[in-house]
Amino acid sequence: MSLLENLALVFVAGLVTALATGIGAIPFLFFESISDRRNVVLWGIASGIMLSASVFGLVDEGLAEGTPGQLVVGLAAGVVLVVVAHEVLLDVDIDPREYEEANFKKLVLILGILTVHSFPEGVAIGVSFADLGLEGGIALFGFTVPLLAIFMTIAISIHNVPEGTAIAIPLTSMGVDDWKLVWWAVFSSLPQPIGAVIAFSFVRVAREFLPYGFGFAAGAMIYLVLTEFIPEALDLGAGLPGGGRRELVGGLAVGVGVMLPLLSI
Repeated sequence: MSLLENLALVFVAGLVTALATGIGAIPFLFFESISDRRNVVLWGIASGIMLSASVFGLVDEGLAEGTPGQLVVGLAAGVVLVVVAHEVLLDVDIDPREYEEANFKKLVLILGILTVHSFPEGVAIGVSFADLGLEGGIALFGFTVPLLAIFMTIAISIHNVPEGTAIAIPLTSMGVDDWKLVWWAVFSSLPQPIGAVIAFSFVRVAREFLPYGFGFAAGAMIYLVLTEFIPEALDLGAGLPGGGRRELVGGLAVGVGVMLPLLSI
């Protein structure tokens, strides 16, 4: 397969994960709201999936491709990028309430924030496709696709569903049209296909950096889970018995359990 065809496949994989974010907004076409308890569980599931994908997918593959030292450098770089990016963006949190009425300057800021959150997931997809076309993969659409790439694409797609739900909640309270909820949810993950193509292109040209790439994606995603996803779930569950910790732990367990069949492969 030509490089252009390979890039197209990687882009489509990233686009699939972005479109999955829109699924999280679909329930609002039929229901007006989702309870805090269910939201905490959804964030727990998303966190469990991302932690599983990072540890058992990216970290494991990084150790297979390079040394522990290289992996640690990549992990640290991923964390540093997220921290520095937040500092550059004045540590502004994503606020979907601002999407609908954003002027150009604010839209650029929102795009920057979304890139910080979604780009590492795109990088994870891109590096997971590093062995595209090589032996050991599965024949799919005329390509030999690495098992890790299939695993990461499915994992991030499932993870993106509750993210779409979280984005749709405040927009619903603003009276945003139902189908626009789906669009804004997808919009929030558009950096993923872009990040996937950039990361894939880089590691294909410079394969010696592949262990760092695996570590980078894992570090950024694990950091986001620990510093944003889980705290977000606990904030939502503050009014629940036990502060929502039971729902969060249950969601984490479900998220890991969802990944077990793929991990066994």
